[in-house]
Amino acid sequence: MPNIKRHDPGGEGDVEAFLARVRDMPPPATGGGKGRLVLAMDATMSRQHSWDMALSIQGDMFAEAGRVGGLDVQLVYFRGFNECRASMWTPDTAVLARLMSGIRCRGGHTQIGRVLKHLKGEAAAGKVNACIYIGDALEEAIDPLAQLAGEIGLIGIPVFMFQEGRDPAAEAGFREIARLTRGAYFRFGSDAAKILRELLAAVAVYAAGGFTALEDHSARRGGAAALLLGQMK
Repeated sequence: MPNIKRHDPGGEGDVEAFLARVRDMPPPATGGGKGRLVLAMDATMSRQHSWDMALSIQGDMFAEAGRVGGLDVQLVYFRGFNECRASMWTPDTAVLARLMSGIRCRGGHTQIGRVLKHLKGEAAAGKVNACIYIGDALEEAIDPLAQLAGEIGLIGIPVFMFQEGRDPAAEAGFREIARLTRGAYFRFGSDAAKILRELLAAVAVYAAGGFTALEDHSARRGGAAALLLGQMK
């Protein structure tokens, strides 16, 4: 395996602020095949509850993306002392669910830099359409992260940064990473599972089929998907 081992919350205003960041993003080039999405997660101790929530949500991402041609997802997570792992790419929600259900959060510092370096490596090996990152803290120097984010932005991979809680340092860093990659930032709370579910599904559809697929998804589902579409027009 490569360097990384393989293995106002809920408010409409917050949603609109997040969606405003994606209005100028170009559609991903899918090349007529499946989209590829990196799902990166902070698995340090404070994240256990949200990890369990994400486990239930990821099935919807696959289901919606499957309607427009499918999606290969790679799970990347870090936890404990210098542990950062990445799964194989999979189109199977059951495989990803088994991987996630076997992971327990452990204390440790954030390793967002390793996630971004891994994303660059995966992009060099094959097209990556988007990355979703979910976390609640940032304990690394922002300048090296900004450098990596800028390089990822030049490659053309939007990173959607989802923050749990209200840590101001995390918010500032997450916003900068999203800006430099031409992605988007959104903050959610423990009561925002429904909105997070809708937004992650919409991002997955965008990664799998681009703008046209998102239009169809919005027509069927409305809600956050409709807001996303409205900001991208």
